[in-house]
Amino acid sequence: MLAETICSAASAAGLGIAAVTAYRKRFLAAARITAYSLVPIGLVLTGIVDWVAGIAFKPSVWIGFGLLAVAWLLFMTTRRAERRRLGTRKERKAAARAVQSEAIARAASAPSLGSGLPATRTQARPNAKPKQQSASSGEDFSDIEAILKKHGI
Repeated sequence: MLAETICSAASAAGLGIAAVTAYRKRFLAAARITAYSLVPIGLVLTGIVDWVAGIAFKPSVWIGFGLLAVAWLLFMTTRRAERRRLGTRKERKAAARAVQSEAIARAASAPSLGSGLPATRTQARPNAKPKQQSASSGEDFSDIEAILKKHGI
C-alpha cells in the first residue's frame, strides 16, 4: 500500500514538472519527462510493484539469494583451484600439443608418415623433404591384411 502511494506521488510530481517545462516552451523535454513520470503508475497498475514488494520482504527469498551466492562462490573457487593445479594456460596448451603429437606418432604406421622418421627427427629438420617411396613399398598392404585378419574381416 505504501509503495503504491509513493509511486502515485512520484508520477504526480513528474507530471507537474512536465507541465512547467511545457509552459516554458520546451515541448520535447516535457514529453520525455511525461513519459518517465508515467512509468511508476504503470508499474503499480500492472501489479509489478506488489510482486517486487512481496519478494523484497520475504525472508525465504533472501535465503534463496544467499544460497545462490554461495553456490556461485563455490563454483568459482573450484574453477580457480583447478586452474592453479593444472598450471598456466601456456603450460596446458603445450601439454595438450605434446599429448596430441605423441598419440599421432605412436598410432601412425611408417608408410603413412612418408619419410618413416620419428616425429622428433622431423621437427629437428623442418626443411628436410620426405623421401619418395617406391611403388613396390607403397603397395605393400601386408600390415593392413594382418589387422583385418586379426579382427576377422
